[in-house]
Amino acid sequence: MTADVSLGLGGGRTLSAQEFAWLCEFLVDRTGIELKPGKESMVMGRLDRRLRHHGLTSYTEYFRLLVQGDPLETQMAIDLLTTNETYFFREPKHFEFLREVFEGGPRRADPVRVWSAASSTGEEAYTIAMTLADCLPPGQGWAIVGTDISSRVLETARRGMYPIEAADKIPPQLLRDYCLRGRDEFDGFLAIDRVLRERVTFREANLLELPADLGSFDIVFLRNVMIYFGAETKRRIVGRVTSMLRPGGHLVVSHSETLNGIQDGRLRLVQPSVYELAEGSARNG
Repeated sequence: MTADVSLGLGGGRTLSAQEFAWLCEFLVDRTGIELKPGKESMVMGRLDRRLRHHGLTSYTEYFRLLVQGDPLETQMAIDLLTTNETYFFREPKHFEFLREVFEGGPRRADPVRVWSAASSTGEEAYTIAMTLADCLPPGQGWAIVGTDISSRVLETARRGMYPIEAADKIPPQLLRDYCLRGRDEFDGFLAIDRVLRERVTFREANLLELPADLGSFDIVFLRNVMIYFGAETKRRIVGRVTSMLRPGGHLVVSHSETLNGIQDGRLRLVQPSVYELAEGSARNG
């Protein structure tokens, strides 16, 4: 049965066109993410509980609360309105490429560093971790950084615990080597092995305002996130991410995304959705 929007998702509160436009501007300003027309029901469904929590009767009243600059409520709104769909070994060819880059190679003096730039609940970062742990030469140092704008999903990522159904996407050998089945109160869950979790650091970060101390990376995964940004925002983000690649490093985007028209020529396409930074390119930061 389809719920009446004016009585169902919004709990009797409707979202006007003017209110939706204000919210779109708010989200772009804070995160760069663009809400498309047709997302009004999604907005009502996700924000209605915040209105009820504060005893508010309209979205305009809630927006006034955001304008007042309450950082906790602003983060709560961002958490609720950003989409975070992910799973282990999503787009598996990218992890085959990761293995090709490092498997059988010599041990490096510097640690291998990989950045999951829109890490959501952590499945991508832990997939990278499983792959590196399985293919790097013995004794090779390595680390992974996962960042996301949503503090809510980062809490899940740091716990490293997922419904047991998530195991269906993990190759059997890696599942045996790097995952644990929950028992007792954790029955029905799998946990990422602590040895692996210790290699992965999760940080809250906005792609528009990246922390200065993130460092440089051999590979950056920037997947399934640029679809939420306009062309100019994409150019800014790709430029900043590219400046954090080591010479000869790689940027990986989703198979549904492309850098055509939004990158400055420092990157060259080496296979579908994988770009390489030219060895002679200087980092800009």
